[in-house]
Amino acid sequence: MAARVAAGAGGSGALPLLDDLMPWSVRPLRTGRPWVTAPEAASLRARWDLLAAAEGAEQERLFRPSRSRTPGAPAAALPGRSTGTSAFARDPGPCPDPVRILHGPFDVQWLIPDQRLLDAARPELWRVADGHQLFAVEHGQVPEDGGPVLSATALLPDGHSPAGRPGRIRPLYRRPGGREPNLAPGLTALLSGTYGAPVPPESVLAWVLAAARPSPAGPVVPLPADRALWDRGVEIGREMLRVQLRGARGAERPRLPGGRRPYVRAPLPARPEGMRHEAGEEALVIGEGRISPVPAAAWDFRVGGVRVLELWFGRRTAPGEGLAAVGPRGWPPERTSDLLELISVLTLLAGLRPRQEALREALEGADTLARDGLRTAGVLPVPAAARRPASVLDHQEEGPEGQFALL
Repeated sequence: MAARVAAGAGGSGALPLLDDLMPWSVRPLRTGRPWVTAPEAASLRARWDLLAAAEGAEQERLFRPSRSRTPGAPAAALPGRSTGTSAFARDPGPCPDPVRILHGPFDVQWLIPDQRLLDAARPELWRVADGHQLFAVEHGQVPEDGGPVLSATALLPDGHSPAGRPGRIRPLYRRPGGREPNLAPGLTALLSGTYGAPVPPESVLAWVLAAARPSPAGPVVPLPADRALWDRGVEIGREMLRVQLRGARGAERPRLPGGRRPYVRAPLPARPEGMRHEAGEEALVIGEGRISPVPAAAWDFRVGGVRVLELWFGRRTAPGEGLAAVGPRGWPPERTSDLLELISVLTLLAGLRPRQEALREALEGADTLARDGLRTAGVLPVPAAARRPASVLDHQEEGPEGQFALL
């Protein structure tokens, strides 16, 4: 099998796209209003209470209507969520429990899971988001960007792009319970035959994380004909996945070795006004607060040309308007804990970059499984049905105004 699809390393046009390998993708969520997400769940509950207590024009102002959502419009409940479906203005109901999401790359936040408040919540993602699911999130191509092409998470991602060029969200599984991998039909069988060993779906995701590179058509993914090279990339990708899962799915929480773990050396102020990095001291200075060690690689870690730590800080300190201004009065301790973990995540990922670069150099001169070979093997073209959501429902979902539908 391997001999039929092996091809000399060619240009990017000869390499399969991520869209070839993980064909079902979903556009990023579009919330439509900034106040439905927040770093702390308590802020969302307070915002809900203010909105629910308001009436008429005041509620309209706080809601921030759009063409898709207004206080007077009903909407279906999100899959797996028990929320009101009548117009918010008529019957808001209690605030649903906020859920943790990945807001753009590496920023864990909270979201109110009520479709009456969200312009485009992407219900197809909610239907397959469970304890078995993993998501690959494209960051969108930015010229001269040396950051990661995509990331992975066990949380529901919103797909937000800091550079304003969002990519796609690709679930690893098409059905709940880790059933039916979102992979081109026949791909794992082909790879298993090529490498002489079983290739589970998570190994494919690990390889994608380690080896994908950008192109105008979307991420390209070279597939080596050599098993040793494949095993090497999967090992790197599994470590990247472990770091990004942050303890989910039984993984260890990201921790740096003793002596390299970041600690708070001076308490962070209640209202920090700026963040900077002192390279010589490896210190992150936040107002009068101080965290170290923070290596330069973590400080300068960028996605889409945007520095991740500065983006994280800016989202928590920028003044909001309306309901988005409702939040903690000071700097909650959990923010510091989140920041320390984010520093560890970025430091560990930056530490894997030399191994990634060496892998990419090795791939430049290696035989790869080209798109033409995948066509010959019957893996491509992908059937149209594989690019659409699977029918995953065995029960009714509540639609607008309490009506039910079976999809």
